[in-house]
Amino acid sequence: MRTALSALLLTLFLSGCGEGEQKPAGPSGGGMPPPHVSVVQVQPQLVSLTLEYTGQTAGYRDAEVRARVSGILLKRLYQEGSLVRAGQPMFQIDPAPFKAALDQAEAARAVAEARLAQSQADLLRLRKDATRLKPLFEGKAVSQKEYDDAVSGEQAAQAAVQAAQAEIQAARARIASARLDLGYTQVEAPISGLTGRALKSEGSLLSAGDATLLTTVTQIEPLYVLFGIPDGEQLKLERAAAAGRVSLPKDGRYRVRVKLADGSVLAQAGRMTFSDNRVNAQTGTVEGRAELPNPGGKLLPGQFVRVLLDGAERPAAMLVPQRAVMEGPQGKFVYVVNGKSTAEPRPVKVGDWVGEQWVIEEGLQPGDRVIVDGALKVMPGAPVQVAPPASGPDAAQPKPGR
Repeated sequence: MRTALSALLLTLFLSGCGEGEQKPAGPSGGGMPPPHVSVVQVQPQLVSLTLEYTGQTAGYRDAEVRARVSGILLKRLYQEGSLVRAGQPMFQIDPAPFKAALDQAEAARAVAEARLAQSQADLLRLRKDATRLKPLFEGKAVSQKEYDDAVSGEQAAQAAVQAAQAEIQAARARIASARLDLGYTQVEAPISGLTGRALKSEGSLLSAGDATLLTTVTQIEPLYVLFGIPDGEQLKLERAAAAGRVSLPKDGRYRVRVKLADGSVLAQAGRMTFSDNRVNAQTGTVEGRAELPNPGGKLLPGQFVRVLLDGAERPAAMLVPQRAVMEGPQGKFVYVVNGKSTAEPRPVKVGDWVGEQWVIEEGLQPGDRVIVDGALKVMPGAPVQVAPPASGPDAAQPKPGR
């Protein structure tokens, strides 16, 4: 109603231009006195901007829990959907075959160690014999064959010692592998986080490697929030920054808050950590990512939220209350009280909202007195009486962003 009436008044005013000025009848002429209006005097001021986009939460890290050895799943050791710590047991695979393999490897090592001890004893004995026979052979007290047999026996014993030592090394490697496999029968959480549904039940035959997925673990503290910035808004913001109308945070490190579906805003704030250098051809947006604290796991992965980016500022913004801006045939306009105390319609170009006020991009100059209340009672070019300056919300002070 107000918009239509204001448009009609503006049209009548414009159509009457050029027909000569007519002095409105004052009280002395028996007419109505000029209407009282309240105004705000606009001045450039620093205004913090809040950019708002649609986003979705995502886990900080997502880990797949898989079996590293093949075997029969005996037991699930965690509660589905609960929080687990890194290294916490989650599944138990039948350890019996792996325990038997470990025992077998340890027995093989014991045999190899016994063989080494025997070979070392033989080597010591044969070495003494060769040492004893050497001077006798040089004095021709023993035959060449007898001395050669002693030397070759020593060399054979030395080779037996080396073979036993190699066998022990191989047995130790088999023991280490068997112990590793035995340890893998207890599947542990790779990271701390929120567990998913178990995909295998007790009694299932598991295959080692990528073939068998048991469950997933998602780290939710901290949490990622993914959102898309429309490329048109991104371009508009960059142009405003290049023209000096907007100041952006250094390196794009916006302060990030999250608004939930019920309209509440979480107290914990995070920081924007990533902005893609490509535009998604399907959505027409530039992907941004923020890292957000999530104590107590209030936010869950996959949750849709509104992302609030703080940090951009308008260094010299003109603000007027939203109710002062009206819609006419040619677009938005406001009434300005000029130096003759008459109401002058002024076309304006509006920008963003800041609380309950419009940012005026074009149309106003510092010091202009914009009518806030009483505009419905004025006629374009008609005299008005200005009430005392308003205090509080009508004083054109910046308020928190929407």
